[in-house]
Amino acid sequence: MSGDEHFMRRALELAAHGAGRTSPNPMVGCVIVRDGAVLGEGYHAKAGEPHAEVNAVAAAEGGIAGATVYVTLEPCSHVGRTPPCTDLLIRAEPARVVVAMHDPDPKVSGAGIRALRDAGIAVDVGLLEAEAAALNEAYVKHRLRKMPFVIAKCGMSLDGKLATRTGDSRWVTGEASRRMVHELRDRVDAILVGSRTVMLDDPSLTTRLEGARGKDPVRVILDADDYLSADRRVFHVDSAAPTWVVLPEGREFVGADEVLHIGSGPGGLDLRRLMQELAARDIVSLLIEGGGTTLASAFDAGIVDKALFFVAPKIIGGRDAITAVEGEGVERMADAVALERMTATPVGEDLLIEAYVKQNG
Repeated sequence: MSGDEHFMRRALELAAHGAGRTSPNPMVGCVIVRDGAVLGEGYHAKAGEPHAEVNAVAAAEGGIAGATVYVTLEPCSHVGRTPPCTDLLIRAEPARVVVAMHDPDPKVSGAGIRALRDAGIAVDVGLLEAEAAALNEAYVKHRLRKMPFVIAKCGMSLDGKLATRTGDSRWVTGEASRRMVHELRDRVDAILVGSRTVMLDDPSLTTRLEGARGKDPVRVILDADDYLSADRRVFHVDSAAPTWVVLPEGREFVGADEVLHIGSGPGGLDLRRLMQELAARDIVSLLIEGGGTTLASAFDAGIVDKALFFVAPKIIGGRDAITAVEGEGVERMADAVALERMTATPVGEDLLIEAYVKQNG
């Protein structure tokens, strides 16, 4: 491994510390090196707080003149909640800046790199670009397509059931899987479920981690068929995050923090239109937790980017038991949702199947 790669991997490691806290900004890490010695490190810890470059420069006592700056994303060149990082770096006079990837945000989009080069600073771009893009996959999609990155999650038995024929679902998966789901909630901006899940399971949809509450996601509930009741726990939780209910035009619901009106789409509400609305509200990442009808609608609408299916070593059986993905389903195998980059990881007694939805073209 070259010295450049070593320090960029360290910058990526630092960037990941901001998971779940930087949205709608990206996770960014920065390492500053001179003659093989690290002068300063930093990462973007939270939206509205100093960027990674600012923290790294501040940690480098004595300045960074002549040093090399490793940063996982192109330094910003525009005024947002904080001043441009390019101005800071130009004043600090490093000899070289190594950037993992261009910033897809049109406000930056190469302008930061140009500003550094115009100031006489050597800039190299593309080191560990794939790793940097994977770290910020939600941010990249949000900036390029104005849609949140959508993760479809479920916990099911080996035969694909979410619950028994009576609706009993406590618990399909084991404790380790349930703990990982709370870790996922801590990292995403919003969580989406259907009204049937709320009425049957009465979840709070909060984040509960060992030793800490964690960050609650915005709770988004679909109610296309007027099934929801305001007496459910989700409307009475002590949480800094709001609960939004999504309804067809012309209907109202008392009890939610806000009602989002969305037109009809295949199988219910127009989920693509909902994703656009959520993206406009700075929801960069969304976790769909079901149930089976909601997951089916999401796959049918083509909004899912990634599937996380926790498979428990149980056989439930029953033609009337709730399956992981319900709806009408496809008529031909050729029309099935194709997945790629699939991995299987043991999680306690369960198995986590993780895969990305294959994009056409």
